[in-house]
Amino acid sequence: MGKFIFRLPDIGEGIAEAEIVAWHVKIGDRIEEDGRVADMMTDKATVEMESPVSGVVIEVAGDVGDVVAIGSPLVVIETEGEDDAEAGAEQKPSHPSGGRGLGEADAGPAPSTAAEPEAQQPPLPNPLPLKGEREKTAPPTPTPAQPEPVEGRAPTPAPQAKVLASPAVRQRAKELGIDLAQVRPSEEGRIRHADLDQFLAYNAAGGYRPAGVARGDEVVKVIGLRRRIAENMAASKRNIPHFSYVEECDVTALEAMRAQLNSARGDKPKLTMLPLLIAAICRTLPRFPMLNARYDDEAGVVTRHGAVHLGMATQTPAGLMVPVIRDAQDRNLWQLAAEIVRLAEAARNGTAKSEELSGSTLTVTSLGPLGGVATAPVINRPEVAIIGPNRIVERPMFVPDGMGGERIEKRKLMNISISCDHRVVDGWDAASFVQEVKKLIETPVLLLAD
Repeated sequence: MGKFIFRLPDIGEGIAEAEIVAWHVKIGDRIEEDGRVADMMTDKATVEMESPVSGVVIEVAGDVGDVVAIGSPLVVIETEGEDDAEAGAEQKPSHPSGGRGLGEADAGPAPSTAAEPEAQQPPLPNPLPLKGEREKTAPPTPTPAQPEPVEGRAPTPAPQAKVLASPAVRQRAKELGIDLAQVRPSEEGRIRHADLDQFLAYNAAGGYRPAGVARGDEVVKVIGLRRRIAENMAASKRNIPHFSYVEECDVTALEAMRAQLNSARGDKPKLTMLPLLIAAICRTLPRFPMLNARYDDEAGVVTRHGAVHLGMATQTPAGLMVPVIRDAQDRNLWQLAAEIVRLAEAARNGTAKSEELSGSTLTVTSLGPLGGVATAPVINRPEVAIIGPNRIVERPMFVPDGMGGERIEKRKLMNISISCDHRVVDGWDAASFVQEVKKLIETPVLLLAD
């Protein structure tokens, strides 16, 4: 028997640590190759860790909510082999005594003095101690792991045509009664456990409770994305002096133009209000550079950006995420619509890349038909402004009758809210910016003019 140390690999550029948001194994469980070990959260993206070997889990690195450094042991697996091994770290720390840490393989051929008992060897430094670690003084002779029989478990069926998945994924799909041919793979045509989770989330019924039945109390640990959202929102409100401004816009002509464009869109994506609003924002920002900026309050530096990397607040099953439309100022309405759909889908199914979730210079947040009359959104720090369109409503208004008088007419109205960092943006600048956006929205032909 041998021990395999699976170290947390580098799962993102510049990332030094990751948070455990879910364990899929516990001490004593048998895990197969490609089986799910844990879900790790970093930079608002959750990454699924899969075991490179089969064996029995004998040690795990902490509880849900704990943080593990890159290169530190995540799990230790007892394998069928004789030699210790490890994975997930490109370089191993050296030990002054020439010995090795818990389960760590020797870097080269064993010297003649390597017969010292393991208790005499220094353990590998580990910022997060492994749970279930064995005593070093007199390690018991390991016995072959005997996995408990699983009722109904049958040999893995032969792979279906054109369906790529590991044996562990196939076995889980069989136990859940999922036809892999109906599951959409998220990357390179290979179905993974995350794809099964997404399939269940969108297709399985659950959570129904008859009316009138009292629900018991529930204690929910704030971890993962929800904890990051809480920390970011608290830091934003604590450090930024917010002020908000709301203006009413007549979007009757804009909605009529949108309907005309959609009627002749062919195979292009359907236009919503959001691409039109983004186009108006991008046309207006060059005259108000203080809004397309990021404020480093520790360094006392404001960076006014030329390109508009627009954050798009998106509600997902895990919580609020902000994918970024790069160079929004260079995209036409159809390109904006396509990118909005792509990024929103990637955020909701967990396939958004870390670079697609960072680097925004200004954020738009919209609740769609739930938008309410007015909102006061919280700034996405370190940005200095966030814009929120609200729900479109129909109301009677006085409009010119063309003969010098007025008549009452039913119009479509929408409020636009903006919150700004008062350390960087003055109220006059915010109001002037929104008034310029309003002109473009109420005269939408200008959005198509060069």
